[in-house]
Amino acid sequence: MKQTILVTGASSGFGLLIANKLHENGFHVIGTSRNPEKHQAQLPFKLLSLDISDDSSIQSFATQLFREVTQLDVLINNAGFYLSGLAEETTIDQGRQQLETNFWGTVKLTNELLPYFRKQRFGKIITIGSIMGLISFPNAAYYSASKHALEGYFKSLRFELNEFNIKVCMVEPMGFKTNIINSSVAAEGKIDDYTPYRKKIESFAKGLFKNAPEPTPVIDTIMALVRDKNPKFSHPVGKGAGVILALQHFSYKTFENSILKQISKTQHA
Repeated sequence: MKQTILVTGASSGFGLLIANKLHENGFHVIGTSRNPEKHQAQLPFKLLSLDISDDSSIQSFATQLFREVTQLDVLINNAGFYLSGLAEETTIDQGRQQLETNFWGTVKLTNELLPYFRKQRFGKIITIGSIMGLISFPNAAYYSASKHALEGYFKSLRFELNEFNIKVCMVEPMGFKTNIINSSVAAEGKIDDYTPYRKKIESFAKGLFKNAPEPTPVIDTIMALVRDKNPKFSHPVGKGAGVILALQHFSYKTFENSILKQISKTQHA
């Protein structure tokens, strides 16, 4: 019997790549999108309507899902967005929406599906976090906060679901080439004191994403987790991820100086 896998945010970015790869490998894939009618004709898997920032959408989604499937083997939490901007220039309303979507939306959807997982006494929850859920960079304070929050939540949840044979994993990618920047939201505020630094950091960020590698390692990691019967919790993905994490934990000053040096170089580019 084919495993049934739910992928949120499956109409673009990581979600689309993951869902297509799973479908190609013979899994029964259900994807979600806020506007499935815009994308369904181009996709080989079923798309259902879901907006994880809308409580009523989340609450009605489970009923809709289990009209389509009789069991759910894997939930892949991917839906969310990227809010860029310096911390003080980002409005509280913008920050709140970032957390409401990336963190609370993911938590609410997971909680909505947990009764089904507990009833069947098996399942797997894979959440696409970010390396910025383990470290932080400038110009992404609220995005990083949302990803740090996911790490803390799922670290606890993995223990609580162990007796039900429900496995919990996080995937923490470095920067990869997706549409995350094109679909991102920028901070609304502008403070003159920050203007020189803002220009440097925006140029630095554009360079990083422009030269980012293809996301194949992320997709490969998720495919391996889907097949792994007893996966570990944390999975940083990307060149240099291990070095960066080690520097932050064991030599923070070196980590800090490395980031500042790279940004400083951008000023003269």
